[in-house]
Formats: sequence, structure tokens, C-alpha cells
Amino acid sequence: MTPGTSPAPRVVGVALILIGMGATLTSMGIALDPYGRWGARLFPLAGSVALILLGAAELRQAPGTGAVERRHLPAIAALLVLSVGYVWAISAVGYLIATAVAAPAALWVFGVRRPLGLLTAAVLCPVAYHLVFFELLGVFPPLGRYVDLLDVVGGV
Repeated sequence: MTPGTSPAPRVVGVALILIGMGATLTSMGIALDPYGRWGARLFPLAGSVALILLGAAELRQAPGTGAVERRHLPAIAALLVLSVGYVWAISAVGYLIATAVAAPAALWVFGVRRPLGLLTAAVLCPVAYHLVFFELLGVFPPLGRYVDLLDVVGGV
């Protein structure tokens, strides 16, 4: 390795490719819907392929340009905590409440501070995701353990 170069792009690239391959195999284990369509498999597979492609792009990066910028580490950590919390919240309080909280929180991490933008995300993200996953793909999240607004909305 020449002075000033970093192994980070190669390590990150290989890691992304391996994670993408594992995610692809896992995605293929998701059962087809009752009509034999890919439904629930579609988005995990797209994400898996995206990880593989990003890993390949990282491997092609020019040597010495992969220095890790420490200023991004707090945002990366916040997104990791948010994603774990979001998965837990979906099972605890249901999809609608969890998404209405997580969407503006993610925007906040990315620097969006306008109240109208955050409020818009809190309303539109659950609606948009509901349309895509529930209505178009027929993929339903687990109901919340403690409360779930889908019970209230569905009962009307």
C-alpha cells in the first residue's frame, strides 16, 4: 500500500457485497404471496442488489480517496439507533405510529429542521408506505403489541 492510501474502500466494498449476498439469500427465503407473486420479496431483493452494486462501486473507487470522515459518525450512529428503534416500535405500537415518528426523526438527522417539512413527513410517509406495501404489494406488518392505529382505522 502506498503512503496516504486507505484500505477502507476495499474493506467497505467487500463488506457491502457480502452483506448484500447474505441479504439476497435471505430475501429468497421469503414466501411468495398466495397468488404466487414475489410481493414481500420485491423490496428486500432490491435492497440486497443495491448493496451488492454499492459494494462493487466502492471497490472501483480510486486508491487513496476512501478516508473516513469522522464528522459523519454521529449521524451514522443516530441512523443505526433510529433503525433499530423503528423496528422495535413497529412491533410495540404498530406501523402507523412508528413511521409517523421515525420519518421526521430521520429527516432531522439529515438536517431538515423546518416544522412543516417534519410534519409533512410524519403524515405522508405512513400514507405512502401504506399504499405501496399494503395496497399494492399486499404485505402487512405485524400488529402492535400495546396499541395499533390500524385497528382503529380499520374498524371505522
